[in-house]
Parts: sequence; structure tokens; C-alpha cells
Amino acid sequence: MAQETQALCGAENGAKASPVVFTAAKPWLVVEAPKANDAVQFYKAAFGAEELSRVNDPKRKAELELPLIRSAELKIGSSVFVVSDLTDDSYSLVKSAVSGLVFCLETESVEAAVAKAVAAGAVSEDEVAEGEGACCGGVVGKVKDPYGNLWLICSPAKKCGDVAA
Repeated sequence: MAQETQALCGAENGAKASPVVFTAAKPWLVVEAPKANDAVQFYKAAFGAEELSRVNDPKRKAELELPLIRSAELKIGSSVFVVSDLTDDSYSLVKSAVSGLVFCLETESVEAAVAKAVAAGAVSEDEVAEGEGACCGGVVGKVKDPYGNLWLICSPAKKCGDVAA
């Protein structure tokens, strides 16, 4: 069905359709304003995030000591995500905070990563232990960041070929 939909996308009057290819998927975290700057600093301290770019809200500079963030693009490992302040203006992507988002970070140093996140202000949700889950097949720790997002910190999942028969 997906191939069928892709083949039909853009095909009009018998013209051959070009396939749609996405180059990335970027999760977008929206936090209560004006906490996006604090969230960016937390993700840098807790997870070693690198800030790639930032767009501040130009209307808010005069009103606030720290302007609201329209988007701050962060990178952890090879993955990129975006953080922004929740506002009620017409430029806001969402009008209320979104819940139910879970991030999964892979590392060989799960215990150290959980300890670093907790030291930066996260709350440990459970003991670090062997886990079975969608992204975790080895050791897993769970932390909740100060903005309500859950982060699973896992050892890399074992591939089928890595499991002894």
C-alpha cells in the first residue's frame, strides 16, 4: 500500500511520479515559555548536546531579558532534534504542550549517562537494569528531564546475529 501511494503521489495526466525521499526526521520539543533556553542548557549538560542553530523570537527581545526561542536545533550523536518555547502567537506550531514523547539514547556507559543526567537536574525513574523494549535490548535506565520528557538511556540493542543460539 505504501509503495502504491508513493507511486501515485505527484502523478498527474500520465506523468511519471518522482518518489518522495525524506532526508531526516527531527523530533520537536515544545516547552513552557520561557524555559526553552534552560532546556537547551540542560540537554547540553545532561546529554552532551551540541547546539547547531537558534532562532529567537524577534518580537520578544524588548520585553524579556532572554528572548523566547522559536527553534534551537540540537544534536546528540548523529541525531538532531529541535526545542522551542510554547507561545500563543500566530507563529507557534502548537498551542499547548505535547505529552507522551519518549527519547531513546544509546551508549555503552548507561550508569554514567544516567548519573550525569541526574546531576544536571533530571530525575531517575527507575534503577538501571537489564531491559527488554522497543529500543533497548540490554541495560536500560530511565530519567525524566525538568520539562517532563522521558529519556531511556540504553546499551545498544543486540542484533539477531549477536545472540547465541
